[in-house]
Amino acid sequence: RATTFWPSERQWPRVATVYQRQEQRLVKAVMPNDTLGRNVYFRGSGGLYSTAESYVPFGIMLANGGELGGVRLLSRKSVEMLGAEHVPDTLPGRPPGEAYGLSVRVVTDHAARGTLLSDGTYGWSGAQGTHFFVDPQEQLVGVLMVQTPNNEVRNDFENLVAQSIVD
Repeated sequence: RATTFWPSERQWPRVATVYQRQEQRLVKAVMPNDTLGRNVYFRGSGGLYSTAESYVPFGIMLANGGELGGVRLLSRKSVEMLGAEHVPDTLPGRPPGEAYGLSVRVVTDHAARGTLLSDGTYGWSGAQGTHFFVDPQEQLVGVLMVQTPNNEVRNDFENLVAQSIVD
């Protein structure tokens, strides 16, 4: 409903402002592409706009193996393949314990990665700080909607959510 590559004139005022740190404070970031109709093609690398209200059901669908509200949207095998390790954590510059699936990062060794999320957890982060993950082992979905890039916030969010699990 509210997910698009091209926000309409009606949607554009709802797009969150992006901030950056400057001299120990947050200031509005100057975004070179903040114009209507800036994207000329769909791309997997970014540019998608959405809301938490739309993003959470997407994560729930993945956690449910491709099903949402009793409707199968993706095959179970497709979801398994998406979250499986396809590129190991040996790429230069990548943190240990974090590999790649099909368009997602995959936790392969939570201790090496320094996270409380389960091995097999997968997800992705947006360029401006948004973040989501699916932990199939715990049947857990996390969605963080912020507009300032900060890996520490992402890591804290993951660990706080994982710490909230009560058996």
